Amino acid sequence: MLGAITLNCCKFEFQSYVEQKLQRVTLMKKVLITGFEPFGGESVNPALEAVKRLEGKKLNGGEVVICQVPVTRYESIDTVVKAIEQYQPDIVITVGQAAGRAAITPERVAINVDDFRIPDNGGHQPIDEPVVQDGPDAYFTTLPIKAMTNALQNASIPCQVSNTAGTFVCNHLFYGIQHYLRDKSARHGFVHIPLLPEQDASGNQPTMSLDVIVEGLALLAQAAINNESDIAVTAGQIC
Repeated sequence: MLGAITLNCCKFEFQSYVEQKLQRVTLMKKVLITGFEPFGGESVNPALEAVKRLEGKKLNGGEVVICQVPVTRYESIDTVVKAIEQYQPDIVITVGQAAGRAAITPERVAINVDDFRIPDNGGHQPIDEPVVQDGPDAYFTTLPIKAMTNALQNASIPCQVSNTAGTFVCNHLFYGIQHYLRDKSARHGFVHIPLLPEQDASGNQPTMSLDVIVEGLALLAQAAINNESDIAVTAGQIC
């Protein structure tokens, strides 16, 4: 009888252990982070270099998968949609470079317009064309951008909310993925990052080291995992 009781206790403890393990796996969120290839004559894109370093990174309650994105009007959206369908992520963070910015900048809104100042890598240069024909004028991010910004600022990494993602392929992808995910549960947003020091030949552009960018993106992903809804803090601008 004692042996049977001991056996049953061990069986119960083992089942409990397995259930806890399965629960942890179930609760783990998958974060897809994408980075653009170089464009505009550049030999490097900090978005892609940073994302490569994040592949497989374990977060508290999550894990990172990555995707390399072409800087071409139509292929950019198609590439990320395929990655979403493959990985089934809970969170999607698309990343691009923004020359002239000194901080990591989570974007608030994507607008339904393509107005390319330069051709993309496929030679496309649309002027005042919609990203999605008959789509809404804009989509707001579904990521907690103020909580994300706050996390970086607490780590002394320059970060601020941006209210314009431009009208090039970054905004195109931001809008296109928001449109694709409009009736799905995955949350998505776009983040712009500064240039790398080696990209600033003139010495006049603000830059950020790759190590800091990688750390910043990891903190952004962690904040997105930790916050299902955003925090109420001001991040507005006068103009």
